Amino acid sequence: MQHAAATIGIVAAVVFDAGGRVLVVRKQGSETFIQPGGKYEPGEAPLVALARELQEELGVTLVAESAVALGRFEAWAVHETGHRVSADAYLVTVTGLPRAQAEIAELAWVPLRPPHGVRLAPLSADHILPAAANAVAATQTS
Repeated sequence: MQHAAATIGIVAAVVFDAGGRVLVVRKQGSETFIQPGGKYEPGEAPLVALARELQEELGVTLVAESAVALGRFEAWAVHETGHRVSADAYLVTVTGLPRAQAEIAELAWVPLRPPHGVRLAPLSADHILPAAANAVAATQTS
C-alpha cells in the first residue's frame, strides 16, 4: 500500500527588482534556490506569515497592499525528502534592501523566464515563476 506524502504548507513571494529580475534564496547547506517565504505558524494568515518570513530571512518589509495572489502550487520538497510542499504564492513589493540572514546563505536575482542561471526548486521553476510571468504578461496587455 502506498502512503500519501506528507504535505508542508508554506507561503512564497515573488519579488522583482527594478530590472525585472526575480529574487530567489538559497538556504545554508543547500545548492537549490527557492522563493523567499516559509512555513506557517499555527493560525497565521498567508500575508502575516509572508511578512514575518521576509523580515526574518531578508530584513525587508512586505508592502501588504501590493500583494497579488498567484495561486496555490504543489511540488516535491527539495529540503524535506519524501514530502510535498503546497505554497500560497504572492507577487509582492517590499521595502528595504534584501540581505541574507537567519538560515539564508545566498540571494540571487534571476530572469523571470528560463534560463535562470541557478538551480531552482521545481516549485519555483515549474509553477510559481511561470504563474508570475503570466500575471505580468496579463497586466502588460490590459
